[in-house]
Amino acid sequence: MNPLHDEMKKRYEDMMTSLQHDDTDPYALAFHVMPPTGWLNDPNGACQVDGVYHLYYQYSPYDALGGLKYWGHYTSTDLVHFKDEGLALLPDQPYDLHGVYSGSAFVEGEEIHYFYTGNVKHLGEHDYITSGREQNTVHAVSYDGGMTIEKKRVVMDSNAYPSFLSNHIRDPKVRKVDDQYFMVLGARDLKSQGLVVMYRSDNLTDWTYHGSFLGPLEGMGYMWECPDFFSLNDQEVLILSPQGLAEDGLQYQNVYQSGYYIGDVDWENVTFDPKSDFIELDRGFDFYAPQTFEDESGRRVMWAWMGLPDAEYQNPVDHGWQHAMTLPRVLTVENQNLIQRPHPNYQQLRQNEEQRVVNITEGAYEYFTGKVAELHCTFDTVTQLEISIRKDVSLSYDTTTQLLTLALGASGHGRGQRQIKLEKLSELQLFLDRSSLEVFVNDGAYVMTTRMYLEPTEDKVEVTGELQGIIYHWLLDK
Repeated sequence: MNPLHDEMKKRYEDMMTSLQHDDTDPYALAFHVMPPTGWLNDPNGACQVDGVYHLYYQYSPYDALGGLKYWGHYTSTDLVHFKDEGLALLPDQPYDLHGVYSGSAFVEGEEIHYFYTGNVKHLGEHDYITSGREQNTVHAVSYDGGMTIEKKRVVMDSNAYPSFLSNHIRDPKVRKVDDQYFMVLGARDLKSQGLVVMYRSDNLTDWTYHGSFLGPLEGMGYMWECPDFFSLNDQEVLILSPQGLAEDGLQYQNVYQSGYYIGDVDWENVTFDPKSDFIELDRGFDFYAPQTFEDESGRRVMWAWMGLPDAEYQNPVDHGWQHAMTLPRVLTVENQNLIQRPHPNYQQLRQNEEQRVVNITEGAYEYFTGKVAELHCTFDTVTQLEISIRKDVSLSYDTTTQLLTLALGASGHGRGQRQIKLEKLSELQLFLDRSSLEVFVNDGAYVMTTRMYLEPTEDKVEVTGELQGIIYHWLLDK
């Protein structure tokens, strides 16, 4: 028995019982995962077991501006309709009393094994970088398909980490290769350089440090968060979220980034050898801490937090919640690039299909309506293009500059402009969900994600420029 756990859970359940459903919120999302109330950030523990998808997430239920972190929990049988399962993990032990931080799930037989970072901050004069913080790697297990989780043990405390690391080491992700288990964690060393460190185990309980999997690398920031590693289409992929990258032209324009390397793994020495540059996963404003899992059909599926820590722009929180998840995206490696496509299950939301063969010239336009909608454009020719979304968000392309530009006005609450250099624009797929926009470019070669807070009375999407092609439009309805 844990009286603290029981009291914390009762407090939450009492709050949820008294919570009134808000039908007046113009920014509540229709088909993205958002918190029941309060604050949401990183996706955690994503997996599929016996046909049920589980999405756990960093959750501060009592304040839309953040606070003490729990794990919230949603389930789904189709990745479209989600059920709120309440709290999955609570900060109720000495090793995680200041937050159940991010982690992952590993399915082994009939059990789901979870590894997360238990955060502890000590009182006193500390910088909480080199002193004052414990980041415990905790093992927990579910024996009932993910519905309840039992905390088992701290498998690594501060004494288990190398002495050259700072207090910042977190976000475990586990993978099995042959009969060995491998765990990566994101870290910051005492020279303020980011890296991914590797541990290995024969039994998921006893873990041995095995060195740096990758890093430090010059110019790649002071901290690497949320590492993820997997094999896909016979390629090895390493995803991470570095902090401290310098802006480089059109790249790295957000305060923090999330991206990937494609390379080779030396499993004898357990090191990663990148064969590509670091490539950003999303070129919009709101994307961080992605996590992937392999579903039961063998697809590699990725969620990310549709937000950023320490961002200079804002989100309205008048209705008591903040942040959401991206659409789940299916990943493939094609021509040494990681391609992201919206999960096909979202096609079941499509209603009222329109198909228009368009030949737009200067001064002409096509317009569509809908705050919750999908627009899929394939182009035969494009000289100039502008898609105006509810008067204050625009997506434009000019063949002269070869720039695809996403621009927000006042609705961006500090979000301004992001651009991608494109030699050719052949396709755009836009998902509009009241206060979010996800743009898939050229069949998933690039993605741009943003929150937007437009006038509730506006619902027109207008296409202008000089172009020929086909535009499909659907309203999306659960």
